[in-house]
Amino acid sequence: MPPEPPGLSPARPQDGLTGARAHALARQFGPNTLRQSTERPLVIELARRFRSPLILVLLAASVASAFMGDLASFAIIVTVVALSVTIDFVQEHRAGQAAKALLKRVQVKATALRDGAPTLVPVANLVPGDVVLLNPGSVVPADGRLLEASGLHANESVLTGEPFPVEKRAPQDANGDALFMGTSIVSGSGTMLIETTGAATRFGQIATSLAAEPPPTSFERGTRAFGMLIMRLTAFMVLFVVLLNAVAGRPLLESLLFAIALAVGLTPELLPMIVTVTLARGAMRMADEHVIVKRLSSIEGLGSMDVLCTDKTGTLTRAKIRLERHAAFDGSPAPHAVLLAALNARFGGGIHNPLDEALAAHAPDDTRWRKAGETPFDFERRRVAVLLEDGERRLLAVKGAPEELIARCTRYELASGETRDWDEPARAAAARTLEQLENDGLRVIGVASREPRPGEADPLGEEGLAFAGYVGLADPPKPGASRALAELEQSGVQVKILTGDSDRVACHLCGQLGIPVRGVITGAEIARLDDPALAARVDGANLFCRVDPVQKNRIVQMLRKRGHVVGFLGDGINDAPALHSADVGLSVHNAVDVARAAADMILMRHDLGVLHRGVLEGRRTFANIRKYILMAASSNFGNMFSMAGAAAFLPFLPMLPTQILLNNFLYDVSEVPIPLDEADAADLAAPQKWDMGLIRGFMWTMGPVSSLFDFLTFYVLLGLLHADETLFHTGWFIESLATQVLVIFVIRTRASPFASRPSRALAATSAAVVALAILLPFTPLAGPLGFVAPPGAFFAALAAMVAAYLVLAEVVKRAFYRRLAASRVSPAAGIA
Repeated sequence: MPPEPPGLSPARPQDGLTGARAHALARQFGPNTLRQSTERPLVIELARRFRSPLILVLLAASVASAFMGDLASFAIIVTVVALSVTIDFVQEHRAGQAAKALLKRVQVKATALRDGAPTLVPVANLVPGDVVLLNPGSVVPADGRLLEASGLHANESVLTGEPFPVEKRAPQDANGDALFMGTSIVSGSGTMLIETTGAATRFGQIATSLAAEPPPTSFERGTRAFGMLIMRLTAFMVLFVVLLNAVAGRPLLESLLFAIALAVGLTPELLPMIVTVTLARGAMRMADEHVIVKRLSSIEGLGSMDVLCTDKTGTLTRAKIRLERHAAFDGSPAPHAVLLAALNARFGGGIHNPLDEALAAHAPDDTRWRKAGETPFDFERRRVAVLLEDGERRLLAVKGAPEELIARCTRYELASGETRDWDEPARAAAARTLEQLENDGLRVIGVASREPRPGEADPLGEEGLAFAGYVGLADPPKPGASRALAELEQSGVQVKILTGDSDRVACHLCGQLGIPVRGVITGAEIARLDDPALAARVDGANLFCRVDPVQKNRIVQMLRKRGHVVGFLGDGINDAPALHSADVGLSVHNAVDVARAAADMILMRHDLGVLHRGVLEGRRTFANIRKYILMAASSNFGNMFSMAGAAAFLPFLPMLPTQILLNNFLYDVSEVPIPLDEADAADLAAPQKWDMGLIRGFMWTMGPVSSLFDFLTFYVLLGLLHADETLFHTGWFIESLATQVLVIFVIRTRASPFASRPSRALAATSAAVVALAILLPFTPLAGPLGFVAPPGAFFAALAAMVAAYLVLAEVVKRAFYRRLAASRVSPAAGIA
């Protein structure tokens, strides 16, 4: 806990604060709330969506289109940008909603000692130094420490995720155990001294992390980098063309219009639409797999994910405590111990915790026992004794911490029901049995009993107990979790477990699930490590134990700094910060409201198998986005490079501005069905990541191939067919559109185009666009568009050139990927 502010507590903290002192501290520390100060105006939030370089390039292209009278292109680009920005803007308030949901987790009023008397005080008015009374059912209103306690157990699952209640002590000669805002008291009573309020509490830190803007995801970083690449290429190409035309002495206005059309042609204006439609289709397919997508861009993140961090309770386990095993002192079965523990739990007083409920379920329904007395749990005894009666027979059933209980026993039971006095061999056997049960990851409880004699003065006395055995409780692993984890590992996704439980229990669970433990880091170790040191260790460990919410968040952030695309799966308040910071936050439909608000995706079935199928769908979605990006980066660049080169030696413009825009529009139409395309098995086998180096390399490799055949077309038109300006425009329009549309069948797969078949929609649309380009010069639109019907010899040459181009493109593509594989340790880690 943080040190007390000077003059915080009165001379006797148990006396509480005076009203005047509480008022002064309220001015100093502010209200005990989790509310954030202010929210940005909606106009500012909307304006922030336009910071993307790609959005800026597209807006400039829309203005240029309108300037040239191409209102159709202007409308298309503006619509695409508006759709993309709106979808992104709708998601802007996720974090704020998650932070606000935390407010519902704290009770409205608490009982505090003010002016020496218990007083109901609004939780928002509590201050450091207040003394608060706690009873079963109380929600802890702030962070602090216990001053007094009687059998107090706290449910801290909202912070740790663990279902077992935690014992809390208040020793006389030292600071008491810590209590945290939002946790609840399940049994016992006590008083606590508040030390931290509001945003400084553990809950406050969670709320603050949720309200902060999360770091950009891999998808956001990738699209920004691609936008910057397009922006630089566009600026360079425009300046280059204007300079060439100025040197050639062409009219300035004509040269400027040509350069602007060239810039629009270089811009992948349909990229936001292709991305949005592809992601939307992915979201629909994932809904069929019982995954609800809240933020579309997270689908790409799921496909890129190479590390999955998950909590243990409820994700890998059933989050339901059950009796797993029972054993006598020597390890043999002990059914009598189960009966005694069940009766003790059933008739014990106070609020039953999950552990008691699991034991009480084994009590016989037709029991004739009734409760005659009880010695409740306390931290000195660490056990609870219940006196039962059945007619004239009386039975004292005792359960508690094994070590303390065995120390009170003078005898032990055999399987036959006979009892014997303890001896050293029996005690040694009991110690070995206890160690084995704990090594198996069980929460172990000792059970003992005795039958009070008729007329005994103190039938609740615990002298002369006979040790009946141990009962071991566990939160068992989920069916299918082991198989799903193996599938994720085989798909290239490392699974790391982040839990508030002990390393012994977590390691045992890993053994049950078949997960090899490569390294263990505890929360205590993490607390001693700074960020660089933690970043150096997170890769080598796959089990993080006794970690709190802040440490979970740090682990996710350090993994991201190491270059990983990180998914986090959690369902508790304690998981919310990590859900917010991960590239992909995953929760489940029955999670707490805060976790659902912070997550990007919701699993409608708490099943890792569902998540694995979602990962494959994310990779399929990203593979289709990749196809358009590689096409846009290589084909557009190649055509524009050819156009700029042609402008350097032709006595006329190589293509009219309207023809450039029509060419670009028809090409984009041919790419619209890309979201419907299928993905190769290789695209699903490993995580898919953005890689600007690969995109640039592919562009510089494939672009010149396209330009080579453009220049060959120039030779055919000028050298062989002696084309005039109009025929040249027509011939190159047809050839450029045919080559850049048909090459999609080469670029869309790393495999052979004949081994990977495209979707019917993509094949039909591509063929229709090429056919339209060929037919346009023979229609009434030819004149207004500046076309003329080419001779038959041109089409014979066109067929040969297109076939040769596609063959050479396939050869160059394979050489590029072979070179890529040779230069990288893991070639599958690239964009493809």
